[in-house]
Amino acid sequence: MEGLLLRARTGRLTAPWPRAEALTTRRLALEPLRPEHARELAPVLDDPALHTFTGGEPASEAELYARYVRQAEGRSPDGTQGWLNWVARDRATHAPVGTVQATMSDRRSAELAWVMATSRQGEGLATEAAAAVMAWLRGQGVTRFAAHIHPDHGASAAVARHLGLAATDARRRGEVRWVGA
Repeated sequence: MEGLLLRARTGRLTAPWPRAEALTTRRLALEPLRPEHARELAPVLDDPALHTFTGGEPASEAELYARYVRQAEGRSPDGTQGWLNWVARDRATHAPVGTVQATMSDRRSAELAWVMATSRQGEGLATEAAAAVMAWLRGQGVTRFAAHIHPDHGASAAVARHLGLAATDARRRGEVRWVGA
């Protein structure tokens, strides 16, 4: 919605949250998500094991493309949320290994999510990618972080702990809300 946008000095309307930018870590290159990434990510994400705790089933390339078209807009259709999404690539091979997401409903808080290929889990890549996104967001003025994790998903809980998040008693759709600054 235009009412949620801010007018910059140039007179153009801008979102109240940042746009995803390319980031790098020791082992990863994080690229802002584009619809064209669906072709590469479909085989990486085509694993029912990735849905053990989230439900559903792997999306087809066409379904991912349609989702990425929406996500690449950088905001929800009603304009109330900022959507920042990245493809995580192995810097050595340039192969995609997963995705990282930050959803913002205001300028100071972000909800994080991550997905890593099952073949690359256990290497610390989710922590590395999410930590890079957190650091970048802190540089953009974000001071509050959250994640929602299935209570039985020990690996994602470990990522959240490494990021400095702590579990709360709050639940959303059966998932535990983790928070931190």
